[in-house]
Amino acid sequence: MYKTPLFLLFLSLLCCNSPYTPRPRGYYKIDFPERSYVEFREAGFPYLFEYPAYGRVVRDSSLFDEADANPYWINIDFPGFNGRIYLSYKAIGGFSTYKVKRGAGYVDSVAPNTLEGLVDEAYRMTFKHSSKASGISDSVFQTTYGVSGAYFRVEGNAATARQFFVTDSTRHFLRGALYFDATPNEDSLSVVNDFLEADMKHLIETLKWQ
Repeated sequence: MYKTPLFLLFLSLLCCNSPYTPRPRGYYKIDFPERSYVEFREAGFPYLFEYPAYGRVVRDSSLFDEADANPYWINIDFPGFNGRIYLSYKAIGGFSTYKVKRGAGYVDSVAPNTLEGLVDEAYRMTFKHSSKASGISDSVFQTTYGVSGAYFRVEGNAATARQFFVTDSTRHFLRGALYFDATPNEDSLSVVNDFLEADMKHLIETLKWQ
């Protein structure tokens, strides 16, 4: 009976043990829905806009007892992406209640809503993510409906990567921020951020005051 020489067997083992090359980290492929939009128009609301048909408009459940003070705060949920756009509305010339630290606790403090104060607050809320961000850029715009504001792109592993505010400078001020129910990871969320960014910009471009 023919037997394989020992040195040939040893050579074949060496050939099979090629160096291991690690593969780059991969992420699940995401199948994005076809874009289509529906109009959000509610009686008594001071604004209307178009939002994606694959989104769902809900009241902001985080308000609880503050719901009466902020009746026009809503969210657009995207269950397929575990994402949410928070929309908070404030009337210029109205009043807002803030929690102010005093002693060992917090007390309510009422302050008037000025345009300068609301714009400053929007910038502060965006730049509070600077500790996790690798960069923050803003762009000023005005839509064909006379709505002006600023759009923010937050780079890096920040909790939110896209934010904006819009106003007519005299009566209305609306702020939006996109968040995900996931650990912030720029690499894995970048394609979803880019996809929903187009929807956020469509919302802005179709927004009208009532």
